Amino acid sequence: MGARSAVHPSRVIRGARSQRLAGRTILVGVSGSIAAVEVVKVIRELLRHGAEVRAVMSPEAARIITPEALEFATGHPPILQLSGAVEHVSLLGPGEGRADLYLIAPATANTIGKIAHGIDDTPVTTFASVALGGGVPVLVAPAMHAHMGRNPAVSENLALLRKWGVGVIASRAAEGEEKLASPEEIAAEVLRRLADSPWAGRQVTVIGGGSRESIDSVRSIANESTGETAVALAVQAHLRGAQVDLWLGAHSAPVPPYLSVTRWRSVSDLARLAQERAPHLRASDLVVVPAALADYTTTPEPGKISSRSRPRLSLRLNPAPKLLPLLRSLAPPPTRLVGFKLLAETDPARLRTAAEQLARESGADAIVANGVESIGNGRVRALWVTPSESRAFEGSKTELADQILDLCEPSAGSGSARPRAAAPGLQGAPGSPKRSGLRRRSPASTR
Repeated sequence: MGARSAVHPSRVIRGARSQRLAGRTILVGVSGSIAAVEVVKVIRELLRHGAEVRAVMSPEAARIITPEALEFATGHPPILQLSGAVEHVSLLGPGEGRADLYLIAPATANTIGKIAHGIDDTPVTTFASVALGGGVPVLVAPAMHAHMGRNPAVSENLALLRKWGVGVIASRAAEGEEKLASPEEIAAEVLRRLADSPWAGRQVTVIGGGSRESIDSVRSIANESTGETAVALAVQAHLRGAQVDLWLGAHSAPVPPYLSVTRWRSVSDLARLAQERAPHLRASDLVVVPAALADYTTTPEPGKISSRSRPRLSLRLNPAPKLLPLLRSLAPPPTRLVGFKLLAETDPARLRTAAEQLARESGADAIVANGVESIGNGRVRALWVTPSESRAFEGSKTELADQILDLCEPSAGSGSARPRAAAPGLQGAPGSPKRSGLRRRSPASTR
């Protein structure tokens, strides 16, 4: 038997999180910020989504992190200087082998300024010149001292790069620094920039979390909800290139910082929010509502009810306003409206009957029906019910979110003739090639 060849560590983790970047090559430019010590984590996160990653370093970056570290991370020796192999052309010029995206992380104020003024005196900036001239999508992830970030010259340089179609990944303000975004945030923006999906540039509104109906100033009646499904829907729509607004009530699921979040508390609060933002709802291609909403509300008493003076307390519950019919009236077709129905039981026939009834009463295009065992559970069993079909689903909440987005795609019979909105940072520079779309699974159908 011949000796078995060793597998490089970069191959072991490739695709561990998803295959969204399978077949894509990401070139990572590393400039001379102390944040360069974080770039191995960034590269490994891209690998976990299936990407092939190559790296190029400025001389200053090589003083902070060793080339061997980036070779370990990517499985390839990094480019430290340009040679007769014209690496900047072979990796970013026309023809086979061209990288799909150039990510500069970290991007120093110096590197940003050079790119904005056409100076290419390091491998990192030379690669940027070729990428910008050839229509390769470019993302920069700045990292610098906070005072440098507030320098008007830096602000103007970033504004100029944005005007050219360069995506700027927001840094994290902490400890007097504009710190490099997290590996997860950077990977999310790479995925979003490369999304060739019907959702790119579309508007999606997700309404999730649980309602809290106040009894007094400190007590409330709450509906159980982790908010996981809502966050999963918002994340997956964002990764597909949609413009996402997440309206979120009580929740325990963590929310990525790249999502735009509007908070609400009670069903009445949410109804007021919907009326205030009716034009936004009408402009949405999809409004999806996995929120746990109270059916009853109270008239709260001012202050805190004394348990000593009132050892027993009776509450009068009144019907809460129904949100789905309100949303339907505020956002008629072509906006697609998807509601959720939670039952104590899991019998498919009962779930389907309840979902069909809710769809008739609310005017929703589809209802996702599931049992209480899904609350706080990593996996969910549900039915997707429309007037013409029902589909059984079982899987993670992220997989459920993907299924819902697949079924509601504007190109999949939604009837929406609404043009895509301009999505800053999603479009490549002129001439950028179109790439293959995100992969979708076909759910089993039951009629």
